[in-house]
Parts: sequence; C-alpha cells; structure tokens
Amino acid sequence: MKVILLKDVKGKGKKDDIIEVSDGYGNNYLIKNKLGVSYTKGSKEVLDKEIKLRQEEEDTLVKSLEEVKKKLENKTFSFKVKTGAQDKVFGNISTKQISDELKKKGFDIDKKNINTFGNIDSLGIHKVEITLHKKVKFNINIEVSK
Repeated sequence: MKVILLKDVKGKGKKDDIIEVSDGYGNNYLIKNKLGVSYTKGSKEVLDKEIKLRQEEEDTLVKSLEEVKKKLENKTFSFKVKTGAQDKVFGNISTKQISDELKKKGFDIDKKNINTFGNIDSLGIHKVEITLHKKVKFNINIEVSK
C-alpha cells in the first residue's frame, strides 16, 4: 500500500513523502491517526499543488527578506560602553542589545537570528552575522566605543 505522509513519522519518512507500507500499518495506524493518506491520483495532485503553493510562498518570503538584507548589509551600528583601566570594557554587547538597536531603526529581527561569533567585549568594530532565512544571510558591523 502506498501512503502520502501528512506529518513526519519516525523511522518511516518526512512530511509529503510517498512510502510503501503494509496494508495493516497504513490503514490501522497512519491513516487512522491522520499521519497519512492513501496514495491516489487525486491525493497526488493535491500534494503537488500544496508543494507548489508552499514553494511560491517561500519565494515571496525570500524576496522580502532580500530587501531587508539590501538595506542592512555591511551597515555599522554604534554602541557606547563604559570602560575601565586600559580601555577594558565592562560587560559585553549582547544579541538582545543588537536586536533592540535594529528595532529602533525599524527592523524587527529576533535575537536568535543574530550570531556574534563569541563575546563582543572589546573596543573596535566587530562583524556580526544575521540569518533571516536559510537562503538569506548577511553581515553587519558593530562598533564599540567609549
């Protein structure tokens, strides 16, 4: 029996995969628990339409994120910090602070999407990577001054 998976099933496959299973497993477990549907021409057409629609939505999302990338890429954001003896910085610049600064500039970027490659705890310019989507990554500069 061929089944189209509606959700990921451990050991069997991922969502939208077409798999071959025994009739009992397909009917009594996958279909009954709404983890899959029986493979027919109609269900295959529905699957193809859903995949195409999801791809179009992702393409639209990537285009809008590319616009954000063009506006922010290689820009420099400044942070003033307190320093001690020999210009030692107290604390460090966190991803939350960077996210808040970007929000002030009108860009709503979550702190989880910001990679600082370690602590920003010294004066100077530091590169920070922002990942908006697996296809949209770019760098910004963080300038730390007294």
